Amino acid sequence: MDRFLFMIDRLSTAVGKAFAWCIVTLTLAISYEVFVRYVLGHPTQWAYDISYIMYGALFIMAGAYTLSRNGHVRADTFYRLLPARVQAASDLILYVLFFLPGILALIYSGSLYAGRSWSYREVSIFSPAGVPIYPLKTLIPLAGFFLLLQGVAEVIRCVLCLRSGDWPQRLHDVEEMETVILHEREYLAERGAETGTTGADR
Repeated sequence: MDRFLFMIDRLSTAVGKAFAWCIVTLTLAISYEVFVRYVLGHPTQWAYDISYIMYGALFIMAGAYTLSRNGHVRADTFYRLLPARVQAASDLILYVLFFLPGILALIYSGSLYAGRSWSYREVSIFSPAGVPIYPLKTLIPLAGFFLLLQGVAEVIRCVLCLRSGDWPQRLHDVEEMETVILHEREYLAERGAETGTTGADR
């Protein structure tokens, strides 16, 4: 079962990291626009389009990756104090009642939305460049598909936690510096307890 969960996590990670390159494209495009606009006096016609297309693609396609890392925002003031089984039961109910139906609706509606866009090769109405946006709209059901896969993995994790009382392992990835520092302090505290020293002694 862990192999199956890690396979979905790796897929979500691959998709998230692939679309992370949108940040580089967005940065280069906006930097170029600033240069030609304020230095050369010749602004581009496509800067606005590229900015919302790249940001939109990054935002929607990073959802499954963020879910795989348990990184979505939650009001966890009380949640983190609950026993693991209570957390799992709460998550499972929310996934079944809200998340999965919502994602299925997103896939269905997004497919219709993207299909209409492809039928007349929709272009942006916000700039004279007429940038095609039907590929961007195709990402809506695609993102829903990856979120659905990751949601299934999270439901399985909830079930496993209800059985064992502990959350299953997740793939390790980049962590915030604050998290790294906290882990180091916990490690030093454990070592200090074993040797009878403190962090100040070091």
